[in-house]
Amino acid sequence: MVDNIYRTRSLGVGSVGLPDQYADGKAAKVWQLYIGDTRSRTDEYRSAVVQLLRQHKCQRILDVACGTGVDSIMLVEEGFTMVSADASDKMLKYALKERWDRRKEAAFDKWVIEEANWLTLPKDIQKPGDGFDAVICLGNSFAHLPDIKGDQSEQKLALTNIASMVKPGGILIIDHRNYDAILETGHAPKGKNIYYKSDLTRDINTSVLYVNNKPHMVTLDYTVHVPNQDSDGQPDVSTFRLSYYPHRVDHFTALLKNAFQGKCEHNLYGDFKPHKPGKDHAPCYFIHVVKRTG
Repeated sequence: MVDNIYRTRSLGVGSVGLPDQYADGKAAKVWQLYIGDTRSRTDEYRSAVVQLLRQHKCQRILDVACGTGVDSIMLVEEGFTMVSADASDKMLKYALKERWDRRKEAAFDKWVIEEANWLTLPKDIQKPGDGFDAVICLGNSFAHLPDIKGDQSEQKLALTNIASMVKPGGILIIDHRNYDAILETGHAPKGKNIYYKSDLTRDINTSVLYVNNKPHMVTLDYTVHVPNQDSDGQPDVSTFRLSYYPHRVDHFTALLKNAFQGKCEHNLYGDFKPHKPGKDHAPCYFIHVVKRTG
């Protein structure tokens, strides 16, 4: 679920609350084109993720927001043993196709792909022994879980379920956009996006919804120019809306520690570099690395 498209319950929500944000299929196709394949991942991003996993001696990885499989494919190629999950079957079909196309490669033949919901994760995913060496939830995916009840109860349950998949000594790597900067300035930081590079031109407009004087949702309206196969050669214009819960970094850190019941070590990175509040430039993404200590 990489920066995926927000859909309300009326447009194809799973029965337990997580929206299938690619329920119409067309949106999934456009976003797959927009983010590109593993070759569109920057070298900085690949190196940072792989280095973190190897630094913590991780081998068995659960990707709980695999979307089209971009990160999972990258890590299978790097020699990790992957279990990949997403709530959207429309997104998973791209990952399943890649696994089928590369099934003669032993690593891809062993790649496990499941449809799973964060709110029922322990039931949807079989945990190996005492858990996975690492769980990843990248690409601003977690921010797509809305706060429908207004008390963050579903977000807390989802984080608790995700944390439960991490073995003692294992790590969770989870990220979100720099919503602190977005809420303060009205737009995303202008720094280099080290996550991916898209060849598609686009315009992005940002708006914030406040409920009871508190930021409740950040909405980005995208206009993407998609290559057209017709004879005129003119690009198709696809517009869609992405909505996120604007997690502030300090509050999200507290949510994570609570999900691990305080039995954890937490490190914060800005665009995969150790974050020093007040001294760094405004990063595009915050990355939390949480190690289970008990």
